[in-house]
Formats: sequence, structure tokens, C-alpha cells
Amino acid sequence: MKIATRLSALGIFCFISVSVLGTGAWFALDRAHQTSDAAMQRGADMATATDAARIAQVAFKTQIQEWKNILLRGGDPEQLEKYTKAFKDSGVATRANLARTDKLLTKLGIPTPLVAGAARITEELEKNYLTALATFDGTNPESYKQVDAMVKGQDHSASDAIDAIAKFTETQMVAVFEKSTKDLSAIRQAAALQLALLGIVLLVAGSAFMVWLTRSITGPLNEAVGIANTVASGDLTSNIRPGGSDEIGILLNALKAMHDSLADIVGRVRAGTDAISQASIEIAHGNQDLSSRTEEQASSLEETASSMEQLTSTVRQNGDNASQASKLAAAASAVALRGGDTVSQVIHTMGAINDSSRKIVDIIGVIDGIAFQTNILALNAAVEAARAGEQGRGFAVVAAEVRNLAQRSAAAAKEIKTLIGDSVLQVEAGSKLVDAAGTTMEEVVASVQRVDAIITEISVATGEQNAGIHEISGAIAQLDAVTQQNAALVEEAAAAAESMEHQASSLAHAVSVFKIHADSAAAAPAPRAPLRKAGQRQASRRQIDATRARIGDEASAKPGKPAPATSDWETF
Repeated sequence: MKIATRLSALGIFCFISVSVLGTGAWFALDRAHQTSDAAMQRGADMATATDAARIAQVAFKTQIQEWKNILLRGGDPEQLEKYTKAFKDSGVATRANLARTDKLLTKLGIPTPLVAGAARITEELEKNYLTALATFDGTNPESYKQVDAMVKGQDHSASDAIDAIAKFTETQMVAVFEKSTKDLSAIRQAAALQLALLGIVLLVAGSAFMVWLTRSITGPLNEAVGIANTVASGDLTSNIRPGGSDEIGILLNALKAMHDSLADIVGRVRAGTDAISQASIEIAHGNQDLSSRTEEQASSLEETASSMEQLTSTVRQNGDNASQASKLAAAASAVALRGGDTVSQVIHTMGAINDSSRKIVDIIGVIDGIAFQTNILALNAAVEAARAGEQGRGFAVVAAEVRNLAQRSAAAAKEIKTLIGDSVLQVEAGSKLVDAAGTTMEEVVASVQRVDAIITEISVATGEQNAGIHEISGAIAQLDAVTQQNAALVEEAAAAAESMEHQASSLAHAVSVFKIHADSAAAAPAPRAPLRKAGQRQASRRQIDATRARIGDEASAKPGKPAPATSDWETF
């Protein structure tokens, strides 16, 4: 899985987490609103029932007062009719409010037989009063006393029944409000517990996901750094496992290709330097033998010329090999540049991840602002409820709970913002590591370019060796005509051979710092012992023939095929 895909999955997980928390909070708030609305409706119905009971209580007292007015002012027929009508209307109002109270209590699920009993008592009381009123004589001053004596004390039972209803409704109203408060508190606690559990689950899952993501990125990067350090120390014997298909896997594959190609190049260079050194030693030995056996110059001149031609071919082939090595170094530089571009893309991707994390922080800030505004609205609602007095008590409780929820939402948003901030710091740390990897790749590119320069110098040195061999061939051609110059020519050939040996030794020393597998190095020919004894013409001829044959074999065995691409090693 590519790093961009993994980081996209992280963004999606964060979005889903925030969505789940928001949805849970919305459902909890909606449930609280529903419970609050139901509690408010139940409280309103209970308050209406209490008001109806109190109105019935007042209407009954008014009816009794109208009865007294009848007895006191009933001497006037008009007044008698007026107060009698008021007496009956008060009775109707009393029973109507009792019926209303009974209906509301039944709706609330708390019916009571007190209402029906009070209605029956007031109705019988009114009948008794009207029956007594039928005997009333307004012209007789003693008549009102007689009528009053007929119904005296009957209103006490009705008044007590209505008072009992009023007390019952008041008690039930207090119970309803207490139950509503307990229900809201229970819902709030359940919602808080659910949101806390959900937050913990999402936090644990997010932490596990972040640990996995961090290890999946930093692990391969540490492996790549270890490989680079190993190559920097000159050790080319390590075994690099192929990487995956993500960006870091591509980087590891490139490092493996660089490592393998560099090991192959070092092995070939070592084999070449050994061959050159051996050839220069043989040339020096031959020149020493030639200087000690001047009597054999004429007979061995032709054989020496043939050997020099074969040696010229070998040096030319070494020049071709150096040219091919230069091309391989250029190809390795191109591969390293592509690796640097890949690391640059990784840096750009890490920057995009950092920007996305900062956008998430901004979104959390918006959520925090919404929670703050909700808190202000809840505070305003509490103020309005306080102004409403007793009737706004329930709404004040709801407003306080909404305010508490808003404050908890703000605290949760702040915690999420802190976590996202920590994630941003971790992503920035990852960006710094990738920047370090990019710097390392730039150093690798520079090292490969320096390798190219060294191989170019090797090509120039090989050309100089070729020129020296041409001079030796010219000297041998002149040897047949100018025997007197034979000693000087032999000294020049010896000097050229010694220079070639020194150059081969320098090149061998340059690559000796590398450690490679035994099967990576080409088999170098064993050095021959120098011929020191003069006068042994047959031994000298056999040595010259063997040298010529060996040089020819080496020239045919080393076609100089190019090695695959790679990277920088000269600075190590």
C-alpha cells in the first residue's frame, strides 16, 4: 500500500471518527430534547389541572358567598333573582372545573375518585340549597334565619372535598416535576457515558492506526538509512531484501540495484587492476632479461614485437572497458537522480499530509465555536426562564443541561484539537526524516559523479599507457637498425612498465576499501617469478612465449561488457 493511500486512510478515519462523535452527540441531544418536551407538556397539563382545581375551589367559595347574598338581599325580588342566578352559575363553574381537572388527571394517568366525589357533593349541596330557597320569604325578616338553618354546615364537606383535590393536584405536580428532573438527569448521564465510551474506542483505534502507520513508514526508512551507512563504510557484502510497491519500497529496490551494480563494478575493477599489475610485472621482468641478454636481442626481436602487439591490444581493450565504466557511472548518476526525485515527491506528500492535519485543526476550531455559541444560547434561555418565574422553572433546568452539554462538547473539541496537534508534530517529524533522506540521495548523486570523473582519469591513464607501448614498439622497430641504442630503448620500456605498475597499484589501493563477496571478484592471474639468470636462452624463450600466450588469453577472455547501473562509492 502506497504512503499516500495510507495517509488518505488516516484522514478518512479521522473524518469518520468526528462524524461518529457528532452523530452520537446529536442523537443524545435530540433524545434530551424529546424528553424535555414531554416533561414540559406533562408539567403544563399538571399545572393546568392544579389551576382548574383552584378555580373550582374559588368558584365554590363564590357560590357560598352568593348564597349569603341571597339571604341578606333577597327581600328585593330583582336582587333575589340576580343572586340566585349567580349562585347557580357558580355551581356550574365549580362542576365544570372539577370535570376539567378529572379529564387532565385521567390524561396524565393519575385519576382519583376525589373529583367525582366532590362533584357529587357539590351537586347535592346545590339541590339542598335550592330546596331550602324555595321556602324563603323575602318579606319575613325571620325567614332567612330559618332557611339558613336548613342548610347550615352542609358546605363544609364540599369545601373539604375540593380542598383535598387542590392539595392532591399540587402534590402530583411536584412529583411530576421531580420525576422529569430525574429522567433528564438519567438521560444526560447515559448520553455522557455513551459518548465517553465511543470516544475511548475511537481514541484506542486511532492510536493503534497511528502506531501502525508510523512503523510502516519509519521502519523501511531506517532500513534504507542502514543500507546507505553500510555502503558508506565500504561493506558491499550485505544482502538487501527487495522492497514493496510503495515509495519507500521503490527506494529500497533502487538501493539494492545500486549496491549490486557497485559490487560488480568493484569486482571487475579489482580483476582489471590485478591483470594490469601482472602484465606490468611481466613486462618489467622481460626488460630485465632483455638487458642482461643483449646477445639474444636479434633472435628474440620478432617474438618481442609480437608480444608488444598483443599487449597493445590488451591496453586498448582496457581503455574500452574504462569508457564503458564511465557510461555505467553516468547511468548510475541518472538512477540516483531519479531516486532523488522520488524522495522529493515523498517530501511533497508529507507536506500535503501536514496541510490536511492543519485543516482538521481548523474544523475542530469551528466545532469549538459552535459549542461556544450553544453555551451562549443556553445562558440566554436560562435568563428568559428566570424571568418567567415559577412557570419557567422546567425550561431553566433544560437550559442548564443544554449549557452543560455545550461546555462538555467544547472540552471534547479541545481534546481532539490537542490530539490532532500531536499528530501534526509527528507528521512534521516524519517530514524531517524524509528531508534527511533527500539530502543523503543528493550526496549519493554527487559521489556517483565523482566516480565518473575517476573512471575518466583511468581512461586517460590507459591512453597514456597505450602511447608508451607504441613508443616501445617503435624502439623495437629501430632496434634492428640501431643496435647501439638498444640499452636506452630497454630503459625507456622499463620506465613505462614501472609507471603502469604504479598506476595499477594506485587503482587497486583505491578499491581495496570495499568488501565484496568472493564470487563477485574476477579470478586474477598468479604473478610469475622474474627471470634473473643470464645465459639460459631456452628458458627466456619459453617465458616470452608463455607471456605472449597469456596476454592473448586475457585479451580474449575480457570483452569489457558493461555492468548494470549505479551509484556513488568514491567518497566512501
